[in-house]
Amino acid sequence: MLEDIKAEVYAANMALPANNLVTLTWGNVSQIDRESGYFVIKPSGVEYDKLTVNDMVVVDLEGKVIEGNLRPSSDTATHAYLYKMWPEIGGIVHTHSKWAVAFAQAGLAIPAAGTTHADTFYGAVPVADRLTKAEVDHEYELNTGKSIVRTFVNNNINPIAVPGVLTNDHGPFTWGKNAKEAVHNAIVLDVVAEMTYHTRQLNPENIEVPQYLLDRHYYRKHGPNAYYGQR
Repeated sequence: MLEDIKAEVYAANMALPANNLVTLTWGNVSQIDRESGYFVIKPSGVEYDKLTVNDMVVVDLEGKVIEGNLRPSSDTATHAYLYKMWPEIGGIVHTHSKWAVAFAQAGLAIPAAGTTHADTFYGAVPVADRLTKAEVDHEYELNTGKSIVRTFVNNNINPIAVPGVLTNDHGPFTWGKNAKEAVHNAIVLDVVAEMTYHTRQLNPENIEVPQYLLDRHYYRKHGPNAYYGQR
């Protein structure tokens, strides 16, 4: 079942340690098949050097295992909720990458401080609301997804234009049209988090890129008038 997607999700998961985005088993990637409503996700707690394509788990949008011999990622309910609420997205990544986690643990959004950020994220990458004790004690992973969506709705942020978030006290989630693009966005997110950290050491105030430059860099890569790269 979904053999092509399993291969893509396996490759995307393996790209996380290859790009220094995960330590030990602290990460996962999924990709959804919108036709069936099933998605493929990494199994929980399996070391990357032991992971195989056959270990990928197929689940439905309620988190029920459809195919696979291993338990799916403990973050499956978060992935499922984001897929339900944002039908435009096709792949999701969660990591504990160091620089993005630093901002998440500080409870700080990552501002759009320059053109490297603007190429991928059309504005600040937000930090989601801190979960209450009740939310953590009951359906923690589902409530993590709800806090992410709530943050985007309350702040009028388009999840396609800003394909990433920091979960407060926890770490980053990114997404894209598929697993590969979601990994790309996870790489960019950690790079811009590191750049922004150092920028703030040099100048703690007024580091946001001007709106006109944000517009130029974002829209030269995205939208109908994009001209960056080859066609």
